[in-house]
Amino acid sequence: MKQRTGEPWMPAPDYGHSLKGMTLNLLVRDIDQSIAFQTRILQAEVVYSDPDIAVLRGFGTEWMLHADHTYLENNLYDLISNVSVRGTGIEIRLHDCDPDEAEKRALDLGYAVLAETENKPHGLRECYLVDDDGYIWVPDVPC
Repeated sequence: MKQRTGEPWMPAPDYGHSLKGMTLNLLVRDIDQSIAFQTRILQAEVVYSDPDIAVLRGFGTEWMLHADHTYLENNLYDLISNVSVRGTGIEIRLHDCDPDEAEKRALDLGYAVLAETENKPHGLRECYLVDDDGYIWVPDVPC
């Protein structure tokens, strides 16, 4: 059941038709909580937000958040409603997002750091950060 009141930022078909290539849509328990992590830690920009959906932008890409309640009539809802950690096995990589700074912000705000920042053999300096829904964010820069 949608919680938004009023008109969305643009008609859904217009936004849907604007999407190209590959996009990322994260189903989250709480839009505001997810936005807090992504803006404070990853320094993403909020393009639009309401209680049902948010669109964020950063690092040359744009992604969506959908609140769980918007998927009540979707077959995917049964899969997400009974899991405590989402996105297991998927790394959401943000290239050119300073991992040292992101890790510091995450620690300062009490978020879990799965792997501390370090230089990796594949030429990237990276860390692994966990948001409130259990998604793994990997900010990285060349080393």
